[in-house]
Amino acid sequence: MRILILSATIAVPLLSGCGTMGATSTYQQELNALEASCVRDQGILSPTGRETGRPQTEYVCKINGIASGIPPR
Repeated sequence: MRILILSATIAVPLLSGCGTMGATSTYQQELNALEASCVRDQGILSPTGRETGRPQTEYVCKINGIASGIPPR
């Protein structure tokens, strides 16, 4: 009986991890899109300190350099 309980406690966590291997979470997909958008605008993602489960509220895109409304000389 002890062997059965021990093998069940080891097998369940191992098998449950197999279904998600290689898959990208929705959070990670949204974070990747946010980072790509920020890099495209020549910015850097910075954490806000919030933990909401949504990358749009957990990170801001900081853009340093020339103000976008003033053309370069």
